[in-house]
Amino acid sequence: MATSMENFGTLEYVLDKYSKIWSWKITGQRAVSMISRLVPEAWYGENINEVIIPDSIESVKQIKLIMDRYPLEILSKSAWQRKIVKTYTPKPALPPIKYHLRRAKAGEQFRGKLLNFQKEGLDFLLKSSGNALLADEMGLGKTVQTLSYVATEKQTFPVLVVAPLVTLNNWEREISKFMKKKSRNGRIIESESPTSTIIRTGKSKELPVTDFYIINYELLYKRLSDLSKLNLRTIVCDEVHNLRSKTTQKYKAVKKLAALPSLLYRIGLSGTPIFNRGSEIWPIVDILRPGLLGSFKEFCEYFCYVNDKGKAIVLENKRASLRNELQKHVMLRRKKSDVLKELKDKVRYKEVIDADTDYYFDELGKIWTKLEEEQKNAETAFDKSASYHRAIQSERQIAGVAKLPHVINFVKNIMEIEESVVVFCHHKVIHKLLHDRLGEFSPVSIIGGQSDKLRQDQIDKFQRGESKLMIAGLRAGNVGINLTRAKYVIFAELDWSPAIHRQAEDRLHRIGQKNTVFAYYLIGNGTLDDHVANILVDKSYEIDSIMDETADTYENKD
Repeated sequence: MATSMENFGTLEYVLDKYSKIWSWKITGQRAVSMISRLVPEAWYGENINEVIIPDSIESVKQIKLIMDRYPLEILSKSAWQRKIVKTYTPKPALPPIKYHLRRAKAGEQFRGKLLNFQKEGLDFLLKSSGNALLADEMGLGKTVQTLSYVATEKQTFPVLVVAPLVTLNNWEREISKFMKKKSRNGRIIESESPTSTIIRTGKSKELPVTDFYIINYELLYKRLSDLSKLNLRTIVCDEVHNLRSKTTQKYKAVKKLAALPSLLYRIGLSGTPIFNRGSEIWPIVDILRPGLLGSFKEFCEYFCYVNDKGKAIVLENKRASLRNELQKHVMLRRKKSDVLKELKDKVRYKEVIDADTDYYFDELGKIWTKLEEEQKNAETAFDKSASYHRAIQSERQIAGVAKLPHVINFVKNIMEIEESVVVFCHHKVIHKLLHDRLGEFSPVSIIGGQSDKLRQDQIDKFQRGESKLMIAGLRAGNVGINLTRAKYVIFAELDWSPAIHRQAEDRLHRIGQKNTVFAYYLIGNGTLDDHVANILVDKSYEIDSIMDETADTYENKD
């Protein structure tokens, strides 16, 4: 399996024609430069950016040292494996962190009933003093565990909940469902719930006095001044992966709020805190437990290497230790297979389907011709970058169109067995085409721009069985909804991030699902899909190495 690391050159075991001894040949400008400084015995090869190193235990150690930070494509894999085994005594795997969690009892203000593992989640939050990352897989009830903590811990109100726009109403419903109101004199009022305010405008104005304030990430920076005056005690960041970039306004806003003198508790929630690369965990942890992983520079120096695109990738031999550091100090992570023994499996299939390659390459030619023209006329680096990204987005769309007839046939075949099906796509054009051409099944839809009322109505119709087909946008329908009526999920288009797909799968694979969930990834043969599918595998390898002991895969069935 390929790794998520970019290669900086090649490594090959060769018989040197001049010295007549077995040696290592390394190519690649940066790799040659590094090895030349570290191994005095090295000599230059026949070609530019090529170096020859005599085979020895010390040479293998130096090459391994370089490869930890600057990966090389290994052309002589069996020889390299033999040498590594002889040179290094295998280190024992880091044992997983064993939590000593009890089944805590929720406070009087909580009106729900927790499952045993959720009681342990409450205990974890209590022992973490409310400064923690709850990273349970999607569908295990992170919201209810958080509300049980708010109801149990002392002095938690007022609470600020920061969440994606599409989940704000759901948070309000869950608060009403699971929380009882406490009067000013401390009396529990069974028939009432805590007061809550959903903030829906960016216009600055004084906010009413309530127990909960609920706001989406995009408005946070605009309302920072108003929120700072509320004497907040708790901040809950739902889908906390939204804070994975430390340069965004929403990150800076949460960072300021988390540092308020009144704030006591900081809780991050996400089943996928790492979206694309392991270094995304640093900004999140630095809000919940500032300084735990050092400065970003210190974190990168110890755990990461920087690839040729300037992205910090966690070193393969550091991923287990990073996971242990997170679990030891800030993160609780349970998988459904660990705690829901009655929940059936989730099975993935990668299906390569036909695509109209004539159409695809004809349109691709037009896209790249336009790109070349725009690149010539671009006045700034930003213009060039924007032009390139538009071209990639256009190529993704034509890949979706090229395979569409075969996607539709695939969906119809599943529908013939009279099962409920969810189809995810990325582009609005593809969403509309799917909706039109599968109209015979009276599909319901989730797509960006819907009102909360319409969105919930579509979900309810599907869950009641009034429609057996749901067509959903990958980024609009991957959080905050329950689609357990279905056991088949089909990805008509692919996203660049493994986390987006896993969130979408887990709209079905969650508490309440009684069947095995089958996830089909439809890959258009000969299109950009081939490349995107490989990237998904690479990224998921790095993410799983950090978050879990075992790697998940997008190809667990043929």
